[in-house]
Amino acid sequence: MTGKFAPGARVEIRDEEWVIRRVDPTMNHGDQLTCEGISELVRGKEAIFLTKFEDKIQILDPKLTKLVQDKSPQFSQSLLFIESQLRQSTPNDLKIHIAKEAAMDVVEYQLVPTYQALKQPRQRILIADAVGLGKTLEAGILVTELIQRGRSKRILVLTLKSMMTQFQKEFWNRFSIPLIRLDSNGLQRVRGRIPTNHNPFYYYDKSIISIDTLKQDNEFKSYLDKAYWDIIVIDEVHNVADRGTSSQRTELAQLLSRKSDTLIMLSATPHDGKAKSFASLMNMLDPTAISDPNNYVKADFADKGLVVRRFKHDIKDQVKSEFKDRKVFSLKHQASAQEELAYDALLKVPFTVKGQYNSEKPGQLVRIGLQKALFSSPAACLKSVEQRIKTLKAKDELITAAVEQELDHLQSLKDCLEQIDVSAFTKYTKLIVLFKSADFDWDKRNPEDRIVIFSERIETLNFLENALTRDLGLKADQIEKLHGKMDDIAQQAIVEKFSKREEKVRVLLCSDVASEGINLHHLSHRLVHFDLPWSLMVFQQRNGRVDRYGQTQEPEIYYLITESANETIRGDVRILEILQEKDDQAYKNIGDPATFLGVYDVVKEEELIANAMLTMQAEDFDAQYTTQTEPNEGDDILADFFSAFDDDVVEEIQPQTPQQNFKLFECEYEFAKRALSYLNKDQRRIAVEFDDAIKQIKLTAPEDLKQKFKAYPPEIYPKNGNFILTEDKNTYMEVVKASRNEEDSWPKEHYLWKRHPVAEWLQERMLGNTGRNEALVIGLNTQLEKDEAIYLVSALIPNRKAHPVIWEWYAVHTKGNHISKIESLQEMLNVYGPLLKKAPNTGAPVNLDHLQNLRSVVVDGVIEEVLKKKVSFDEVMQPKLAEQLEKLSGLKGKQEQQLQFDFNQGLESVAQSKKEAKQRYIDQVFKEYEVWIKDTWQTESSPYIQLIAVIAATQN
Repeated sequence: MTGKFAPGARVEIRDEEWVIRRVDPTMNHGDQLTCEGISELVRGKEAIFLTKFEDKIQILDPKLTKLVQDKSPQFSQSLLFIESQLRQSTPNDLKIHIAKEAAMDVVEYQLVPTYQALKQPRQRILIADAVGLGKTLEAGILVTELIQRGRSKRILVLTLKSMMTQFQKEFWNRFSIPLIRLDSNGLQRVRGRIPTNHNPFYYYDKSIISIDTLKQDNEFKSYLDKAYWDIIVIDEVHNVADRGTSSQRTELAQLLSRKSDTLIMLSATPHDGKAKSFASLMNMLDPTAISDPNNYVKADFADKGLVVRRFKHDIKDQVKSEFKDRKVFSLKHQASAQEELAYDALLKVPFTVKGQYNSEKPGQLVRIGLQKALFSSPAACLKSVEQRIKTLKAKDELITAAVEQELDHLQSLKDCLEQIDVSAFTKYTKLIVLFKSADFDWDKRNPEDRIVIFSERIETLNFLENALTRDLGLKADQIEKLHGKMDDIAQQAIVEKFSKREEKVRVLLCSDVASEGINLHHLSHRLVHFDLPWSLMVFQQRNGRVDRYGQTQEPEIYYLITESANETIRGDVRILEILQEKDDQAYKNIGDPATFLGVYDVVKEEELIANAMLTMQAEDFDAQYTTQTEPNEGDDILADFFSAFDDDVVEEIQPQTPQQNFKLFECEYEFAKRALSYLNKDQRRIAVEFDDAIKQIKLTAPEDLKQKFKAYPPEIYPKNGNFILTEDKNTYMEVVKASRNEEDSWPKEHYLWKRHPVAEWLQERMLGNTGRNEALVIGLNTQLEKDEAIYLVSALIPNRKAHPVIWEWYAVHTKGNHISKIESLQEMLNVYGPLLKKAPNTGAPVNLDHLQNLRSVVVDGVIEEVLKKKVSFDEVMQPKLAEQLEKLSGLKGKQEQQLQFDFNQGLESVAQSKKEAKQRYIDQVFKEYEVWIKDTWQTESSPYIQLIAVIAATQN
């Protein structure tokens, strides 16, 4: 029998039996079949077959299924096989099926991105929730549901270097998703294992890598261009938006956006106030959405549901126990005499531009740059002054009298800075007073009271490391620095160390490389801004490191503010104070502090503040930015993308909860226990212990399980292969929490649920516990008449991408030689399930010949039933397909009109060739999307039928 291949089908290839796990189209119009061996010689082995190069691939004919009576005690063989087959089935609906079982306390708002994404033809979404709401967890929920649907064998995650381990742990600890970390060490391992010309991205199915690592290696780009994933996740995606300048990050993201069915983007700061940059992210999600990024029409994309965005005030009623109200302290102190001299000296410097004194904006911006350094620390300013002196002296031809004068004043400023010792550095002395005060009540011996200190300048961090070590009596291993000049391994190691209870580090000194995404709240609730940021977005990002979902204590935020008698300095510091007040106001009321300044970009916010210091009084600055600015392009496009979609998603959350199905096994522990016991039925082949009281399994991995874990992160494999698996979610979550205190900070116990690799391995073993093209017969001596039987049949119809679209399970009742009733398997199990779970296997014979004579009748009956489902499905989908194709045609026309307009306006510098290249790009994008829509929404004509088991009456 030949036909379209589908996951779950049993096939015979090279005289061995395999089950198809995955089907991927190839460029030569064939299929690539990823299979797992079932027959004895290949059992447990994975192989890939190309249909174009195999002489014969036989789909096993269900009408020729050999029926064999189950002789196992309590019908364990049949029940385990049936259960494993049921677990193979993939839903194709909008319901949450498994994510609520993940190792987390799921809150309803975290499910909204998944509901919203599942409503789309393709799951492509930007999760733009505010800092600290748990975007990683929301992404994990969506990925888990797609895994359940069979759409996520290959996953690629891109994140910041400092966040790789954290993200990897979240996906494993919460969702049992094993991402291989391709940091410097990981890439070296892969390159050492594969031939030079092999693609490293095919070596692992699930991996996580830094986007900066990718952009720095041109070799990777060619590998990326030839690879494809089911899901790509890009964290902190604002870093890859098109800002109008050439960016390797942007080019890389645009390349990757076309390399997966599902694209999940994460960012708390999703736009910079410009329609064009935000539209670049939307076009990565859906390249057909916007024809002209500078002139979009809401009707083109309002129904696409590409964005979800919430702030704390939007969801606070759902998570009252999870979000603590932060306490904010502004600690003001008067500048010392030495500091005042330095301020005066700085303001007296006659800054030059191109060798000439310049009192206008260009010259004053140099002053602002040095002032920013001075506001951080004398050490930071001293470094900047020395660099300025070196730069001026290096330009021999421009050392004019004006430059000589500037150099003299810079030397005076340098002398003043060198006079500011620790006792005269009042911001630092105030910090020491804070640390030692009774109100602060900090005990450096307490491993759960760690302090985070932020400063923009590395020189300031170096100063603080030395000074705090001395003045607080800290040892070298009690204080650590984290900054952008460290490599990926070092950054991850510091973040790990800070979250481990057993580690001695008590103070973490951070530059703003640590302000994005990193979890610092596990053992810390106090954060000090040693220097005030010049950006509201940085305020938000920094504070979110300790004030975030899962913080168990009230976050405490401290700002150190130096007040000066110098009027200019006092005014400029006041502008920074106003920023801090705006951040606090936004936290309490609006949610997004960036709305005050309205530029939505850290660099542009800093430029705005610098210009304000040059041109405005603090009172005028405060008055101008008292309230939220008028909506800008970025606000408008962001609102357009999600406002029309969010409400109905929220309303549908409760109805989408799936009904509880009858279970052949009460829980995962019972299934695993029965399966492992079955594997050991003849002799003790697998070392295993069960603890029924706490539902815990201790298991030493056999050889095939060891092999399975070679494709997973080495960190998750237990010592000597000794697994401890627990089904109790709360117990496991406590294990995860405690693991942060252990040496390698990975949980020593594993969560026993359907998505764990051990549970999947058991399921795979149980699928192979019958012979080639065999089905088991359960012989009952009650409930059924002598001529009655119930055939359990699976019917699957895939789409053109070989993904299951219709997967029905039937119970076909026969009486005599005819079908008496066909019902859903669920309906049958509701009646016969309790009996099957308790019935003893007497071993009394069953009339197998009679049952085998009915196979063709049963299979034909099921085909007729499932084809009715296909007709109903197609009747619903065909109009949707036609509507989508019509929309695509319209959107393509708009993009072509825009291309013609740009061409006529002379915007194409290399006229005809550029126009033709852009036209080819448009044709390719829309063709790819059209093919994807057709292949996804159109079903194959022939169903794949599998006879799973038969329940029949015994003959005595």
